[in-house]
Amino acid sequence: MNFLEKYNIKFNDPKLLETALTHSSYVNENGGENYERLEFLGDAVLEIIISEYLYLNLNLQEGGLSKLRASYVCEQALVKYAQDIDLPSHIKLGKGQSTESNEAIIADVFESVMAAIYLDQGIDKVKKLVYAVIIPYIKKKTVFLKDAKSALQEMVQTTKGCLEYVVIKEKGPAHNRKYTIEVRVDGIVYGIGFGNSKKEAEQMAALDAINKRAK
Repeated sequence: MNFLEKYNIKFNDPKLLETALTHSSYVNENGGENYERLEFLGDAVLEIIISEYLYLNLNLQEGGLSKLRASYVCEQALVKYAQDIDLPSHIKLGKGQSTESNEAIIADVFESVMAAIYLDQGIDKVKKLVYAVIIPYIKKKTVFLKDAKSALQEMVQTTKGCLEYVVIKEKGPAHNRKYTIEVRVDGIVYGIGFGNSKKEAEQMAALDAINKRAK
């Protein structure tokens, strides 16, 4: 479990990290302790660090700060951060469980790992990781949205462009189909998305287009 070493994080109590990475399905089969209590703490640790950054760096009122903070600790955002530090491959799951079909697990474990770092090495170490992984997304104004299609539609309406989603690739058996979809505005490709359903791939394509526009 050396995925945190590049951030100069080496646990004094490796058991904390092990617990942070352990899902209840694994505990049911093998015993031990799951990450759920750590997740509760990690959520609060992330909120205070991101709240402090937003307060010090943006001249927004309470409502604006709250909405912005929420957008950077939502499930989709947490999954992206977890992927950036190669976290998903280290999660301990029971048989039949998969992070590929349950992004909520990835998001929860990211929070639990933040709590484990906090308990083992203090909030300054967590802050360094947050500033390395999360703050760049805030600076780039990256958008993490559940309904990216609606948000993109609103953007396109302001320019009166014609928006369409085009399936460019399908593969896999009927019960496990994989789709690749492009979102096009007036025939120009603005984003590309992948998913286990057309709906999911369309959302990811729209999100890709929004993120590129925000840069």
